[in-house]
Amino acid sequence: MGALIEHARLWGAMKHQGQRRKYTGEAYFTHCEAVAEAVMAYYKTVLGEDAPDEVIAAALLHDVVEDTDATFEMVTDIAGETVARYVWFLTKPPEFVGNRATRKTVYNAYLAQAPKEVKIIKFFDMKHNAGSIEEHDPKFWETFRGETIRMLIALDIPEVTKHYQTFVDGL
Repeated sequence: MGALIEHARLWGAMKHQGQRRKYTGEAYFTHCEAVAEAVMAYYKTVLGEDAPDEVIAAALLHDVVEDTDATFEMVTDIAGETVARYVWFLTKPPEFVGNRATRKTVYNAYLAQAPKEVKIIKFFDMKHNAGSIEEHDPKFWETFRGETIRMLIALDIPEVTKHYQTFVDGL
């Protein structure tokens, strides 16, 4: 594991310290680690290569600006411009942009323009979140399900989704 990944892991865990996952109560950063592990597994098993360090670092930090006091400038200082750019694409628009539906529309529009690496991270972020939402919040699951379907369309990554067809079909 490269120094960039280890640095992102330590800093991300520190920034998310004390946060808990909504439905499971586990430490929030376990979600970021699970996304990074899924991305690494995808690169290794499907693409037959190691995921670039910048991609794994971005997966570990994908929620750090959205859910902590971290800024994009801090991410740049900690992990470099490429990781900060990826994290920017992975950070949802703030509430002043509009209601939830408006924010999702805006988010999907810029995810559609994101680099492929970002789209892969976002896919595994959604996939990891879907499991706990479906299990613990059936009422919200219907909203999340529809949003996820629309996001998958915006991501337009059939080379990824075909390997996870069970997840896609379950939506």
